[in-house]
Amino acid sequence: MKASSSSRVEPGVKNKKSSEARRWSRWLPWIVGSGLLALIVVGLLPKPLPAEIAVVARGDLRVTVNEEGMTRVKNRYVIASPVAGQLRRIDWKPGAVVEAGKTVLAVLESGGADILDARSLVQAEARVRAAEAAVAQALAQRARAVANANLQREDFARQKQLFASGALSRQEFDAAETRATTTAQEARAAEFAGQIAEFEAAQARALLLRGQPAGAGARGEPLVILSPVSGRVLRVMQESERLVPAGFPLLEVGDPTDLEARIEVLSRDGVAIQPGARVQLEQWGGPVALNARVRVVEPSAFTKVSALGVEEQRVYVIVDFTDPLEVRRSLGDNYRVEARIETWSGQNILKVPSGALFQRGAQWQTYVVEGKRAVLRTVRVGRSSGRETEILEGLTEGQNVVIYPGDQIADGSRIKPIVVAY
Repeated sequence: MKASSSSRVEPGVKNKKSSEARRWSRWLPWIVGSGLLALIVVGLLPKPLPAEIAVVARGDLRVTVNEEGMTRVKNRYVIASPVAGQLRRIDWKPGAVVEAGKTVLAVLESGGADILDARSLVQAEARVRAAEAAVAQALAQRARAVANANLQREDFARQKQLFASGALSRQEFDAAETRATTTAQEARAAEFAGQIAEFEAAQARALLLRGQPAGAGARGEPLVILSPVSGRVLRVMQESERLVPAGFPLLEVGDPTDLEARIEVLSRDGVAIQPGARVQLEQWGGPVALNARVRVVEPSAFTKVSALGVEEQRVYVIVDFTDPLEVRRSLGDNYRVEARIETWSGQNILKVPSGALFQRGAQWQTYVVEGKRAVLRTVRVGRSSGRETEILEGLTEGQNVVIYPGDQIADGSRIKPIVVAY
């Protein structure tokens, strides 16, 4: 009969397992404690700070002077009473269309009071001759201005083709465009001056005729005042019937499509503005900005008190529109605009958003993103448009910089980058 076999653990094996169990039981509290300590340390570590970043890139940079201004009719004419008399009621309203030499603006009844004595009669004859000479001079100036405008327009057409083919620089193209625009405006102004000269000559002849004893004035016929230019009535100074003295202003007429803009700038900014500089007019009520060119920076400044009570020296900058009339047909006289006057422009400029730069002492600095940390970097800056700034040294194209870092971000801070389209 066989004896039953039973499993039996050797004494050495049993002792080994029990020692391993005791070892694990001895180290287990330390392992658990270390894990808890690591979790506590990780929890106490500062979290990455969210930071908006932008890329250092190359592109065009425009430095501008941004100020407010007003539009105004370039050539306006105040119709005044040439003699004393009883003014009939003026029925014209602002905006009414008038035609040069045909539209009756006002009627005066002088009742023969404008008859001249011998001395005044000679003076009236001299004024007629002077007015006729002024007409001849205005016609000659108009012919010269028109010829110059045609020449510059043809030259600009040739320069435009050269610029499109790359054979002409941007500066030369802008100069040609400025000459074409300026001469066109001068031709328009010469046309207006010619109409005014003809009107004044007609007025002088009428006064001379009425001043003679056998003239229309002696017969008591009213004096009819015609419009000197074609355009619209801008203002009516005197609407009701009344007795008016000689030289009393009655109406103001002009062409509201022939506009210019007058921009107020600080005198220190006016020094940097050159005739022919490009201008963009914004916030005028239209969907797109209007293009213009600086015609002249007035040589005399004036003192103006700002809203904060600070006295400022300001100067007027006169700009001409270069866009066609169809783009700005609804724009009128004395309308508010916001102007961006270009003082400098460059291409392929290394630039960053101005919000990424801050000044400490005499140095300009920024935070560059390296990995997930913000690293302080000293840079040398150039020109600034207010929104973007030129970088001369300290950064390279393609690097990321922190925009508006704030006080919490310091050198070496962990950040959570948020890319912003700038």
